[in-house]
Amino acid sequence: MGTNGTTCPGPMKATSNGVFQGENPLEHALPLLILQICIVLLLTRLLAFLLRPLRQPRVIAEIVGGILLGPSALGKSSKFLTTVFPPRSLTVLDTLANLGLIFFLFLVGLELDPKSLKRTGKRALSIALAGITLPFILGIGTSFALRSTIADGVSKAPFLVFMGVALSITAFPVLARILAEIKLLTTDVGKIALSAAAVNDVVAWILLALAVAISGDGGSPLTSLWVFLAGCGFVLFCIFVVQPGIKLIAKRCPEGEPVNELYVCCTLGIVLAASFVTDLIGIHALFGAFVIGVIFPKEGNFANALVEKVEDLVSGLFLPLYFVSSGLKTDVATIQGAQSWGLLVLVIFNACFGKIVGTVLVSLYCKVPLDESLALGFLMNTKGLVELIVLNIGKDRGVLNDQVFAIMVLMAIFTTFMTTPLVLAVYKPGKSLAKGDYQNRTIEETKKSNKPLRLMFCFQSIMNIPTIVNLIEASRGSNRKETLSVYAMHLMELSERSSAVLMAHKVRKNGLPFWNKDKTGNNSSSDMVVVAFEAFRRLSRVSVRPMTAISAMATIHEDICQSAERKSTAMVILPFHKHVRLDRTWETTRNDYRWINKKVMEEAPCSVAILVDRGLGGTTRVASSDFSLVITVLFFGGNDDREALAFAMRMAEHPGISLTVIRFIPSEEFKPENVKLEIIEDHASCSGETKLIDIEAITELKAMIKGQESSLSNSDSESLIVYEEKIVKCYKEVFEVIKECSKSNLFLVGKSPEGSVASGLHVERSDTPELGPIGNLLTASENVSTTASVLVVQQYTASPVLPVVGVTKDVTTEKSLVEDSESP
Repeated sequence: MGTNGTTCPGPMKATSNGVFQGENPLEHALPLLILQICIVLLLTRLLAFLLRPLRQPRVIAEIVGGILLGPSALGKSSKFLTTVFPPRSLTVLDTLANLGLIFFLFLVGLELDPKSLKRTGKRALSIALAGITLPFILGIGTSFALRSTIADGVSKAPFLVFMGVALSITAFPVLARILAEIKLLTTDVGKIALSAAAVNDVVAWILLALAVAISGDGGSPLTSLWVFLAGCGFVLFCIFVVQPGIKLIAKRCPEGEPVNELYVCCTLGIVLAASFVTDLIGIHALFGAFVIGVIFPKEGNFANALVEKVEDLVSGLFLPLYFVSSGLKTDVATIQGAQSWGLLVLVIFNACFGKIVGTVLVSLYCKVPLDESLALGFLMNTKGLVELIVLNIGKDRGVLNDQVFAIMVLMAIFTTFMTTPLVLAVYKPGKSLAKGDYQNRTIEETKKSNKPLRLMFCFQSIMNIPTIVNLIEASRGSNRKETLSVYAMHLMELSERSSAVLMAHKVRKNGLPFWNKDKTGNNSSSDMVVVAFEAFRRLSRVSVRPMTAISAMATIHEDICQSAERKSTAMVILPFHKHVRLDRTWETTRNDYRWINKKVMEEAPCSVAILVDRGLGGTTRVASSDFSLVITVLFFGGNDDREALAFAMRMAEHPGISLTVIRFIPSEEFKPENVKLEIIEDHASCSGETKLIDIEAITELKAMIKGQESSLSNSDSESLIVYEEKIVKCYKEVFEVIKECSKSNLFLVGKSPEGSVASGLHVERSDTPELGPIGNLLTASENVSTTASVLVVQQYTASPVLPVVGVTKDVTTEKSLVEDSESP
């Protein structure tokens, strides 16, 4: 408390006694800080929601939100500024924001793998250096124009370096987020951009350290030299002393076990200590945290555990405070007059020209196509958090005045905002193939054309791998070389977490981010996925190419469909959204996967199958010579059933497969019992043409059986393919026939079987209409008890007339069933 006449207010107390004690909580540090955080979170999340349709990264919303809370917009009201962001509170706000930034830079460094920089190709390295050199030169040229006009009096050397760094930066985290949003993460353009941005990021931090070193207040140039040398000594100390200690801690955290809380606390303490040392040297506290993150061992469980424990709090709560702290220093109103606005245009032009032209020219020289070169140029022009860090350090050190700072912040917003629309305008990797280029969209067509079969298997986790490998082995058919090509796509959710995108810098060949050739022996579950497919590829005559779809759950079906079209696959096989527990009951893995399966079935450019897995072929793969499966096809008729039959006939070529095909034929007395039916006369799918094609398929099957029998006539072996026709009078007889086959390993059925026998089959209260009536009968009905896996097949049709999902085309089921089918 001060005496009368004292203008300097006393320090703020931490907490208040409450309004009932006559105190204003907003005059105390903690309640005011809580209010500030709530306002920041509310505004930035609202802006992020509004900008989401434009596919803008969240950093844009956070920068704009900070500016809106500052003197450029809401801060114009002195009442708002003195109430919500009074000068006395800014020290606490800045301290908390910088504390969060320290840990965020540690996470950024944690995601940058120095080993990946060694493996950076010459093309990406050349693009990165070009994207740094030309903008840096233009930045120095721009600094002369600014110093002669609105930045007169600032230190020459630091200003030159800060402007050069500010224009040459590419924001690696923001770039990765943009690539993921526009689905370029695993394309050639995405991989080149990420590699170049990673190199750019490291060089930018080195240049920034140099800029900070020479921007000190010391009068002698030797001071800057001592700062720089001390910084180099700190980096060497971290590499040769700190890194071995951290590696020792990491080795004590084995895969699959919880990380000891002591190790996490110790690591965070090391981060803070390193930040203290770099601040003591005179560089900046952020550098210490970043260096610890870069040298941190990336293998094993410890790094992932740290990210999970720290990231949500830091990125979601503390980091937005830094953008507000920056926004409070940004006053767009300082840009006044034609000269200032002309300088803003000049800065934006030089920033864009340097990055885009430099990148495009080198990309063209490296024989990158023009559209990809332009896309790389726009992508490398992305700014973000690192840009703001550079500008804030420059402003705090007195290198940038208010007007230059505001101009540079607007430049960062403009260049980042324009990235997504410009890339989408010049580069469209997902363009559909010409109709003539994509043939054999079904297994039935592929079989007739005698071309190699292309299948795409999607999987969610390592739990799906044994079943997929066994199904690939079954699909291999005969020993003819290269008759099967398989694409194994790992479905990964793109969350709002930064690490969900930052891990994409590990993308290697085939678009698989976990392809790690490091011989450390630290095999994570993701490495095991790669090992499984690579081993199978070498042991079998099957081309298995791992792929990855990193996307939001709402749009990941687009990745699946686009990849299927690019690879010209005949069928996409999806995992069921439920898995079997030990007590043989179903448990939902994640309901989002059900939605994905339904969207793929609606939009896929080829046939689709859903695999309901009950442990197909066991938990491990056996050698091809010992491989055996008993497969049953339930054939009622129609396109989907024929596709299932074609797939089964392909599998029957494998010497270890026993195939039984059961065709259901209604007797003259057959009548649908206790099911409300509405048979549509002359329905296209049930009449002439389809029935003739069904007969042709069965005739082909009989010919295959006869050929097999003739080849086995000289031995005592029995045919492995059995065809049976069952004439049924009612549905009970259908159930009895299916029960007789309940010991099969795998059922192949059509999603929408056709004909009078299938027309009334349904399962009461089914919550999985995407499996169709027969699929539900085999998985959820008490009428049929089986432990076999089920593959539900939907054949691609060029112009399908889609029925209500789960209701056969020639049936109107009871009202209660439709309601259950539509329920989530």
